[in-house]
Amino acid sequence: MADGRVPNTPSPHIREKRRRRRAEILHAALQAFRENGYHTTTLDDIAERLGVRKTALYHYFPDKESILYECHRESLGEIARMIEEAETCCERPAEKLAYLIREHVRVMTETLEGSPLAFEVPALSPERRAEIIAARDRYERVLRDLVLEGIRGGEFQRVDPKIAVFAILGAINWIARWYRPEGAIHADELGSEFADYLVGGLMCRQPR
Repeated sequence: MADGRVPNTPSPHIREKRRRRRAEILHAALQAFRENGYHTTTLDDIAERLGVRKTALYHYFPDKESILYECHRESLGEIARMIEEAETCCERPAEKLAYLIREHVRVMTETLEGSPLAFEVPALSPERRAEIIAARDRYERVLRDLVLEGIRGGEFQRVDPKIAVFAILGAINWIARWYRPEGAIHADELGSEFADYLVGGLMCRQPR
């Protein structure tokens, strides 16, 4: 017989409040990682940016590595979403590749706020590191397949897809070394320029 007790589940209001607080913590962490580097940043540094004590962070993340891991998961979730969108909104390989480059730059400059997380994967535990690397490898294969498809369809020059994708990802990941959100370069403009340069360099040239 039911005892009339209400299950101890958080209300929608509490869940939304926790979601916002987690987002605030990740935002503060990304700023600290960008300015000071992951290894130099402490939980006290992150808490100070939020105006709280370090112990308040433990309600959401057990340690600094968990924060780094969640930042990676969020960015990879966005990359998975943009791969799906590229398939539905674009037709030709060049269009899909340009879309992915623009969106990847947006993830680097907006979602990750210019933080160099791509260079901090070794700081994760072996299990988490393997998960992140596997997801990145899947994304890399998608890009290689697009380059190969463009070559076979006559859109792209005959290049080594592996080297081409290394060049693309290297250029995008290096944004974290020089981009500043408060700078004069806007994320949308940067994404468009990267797409123009990187995809344009692959396109077949008509002989004069």
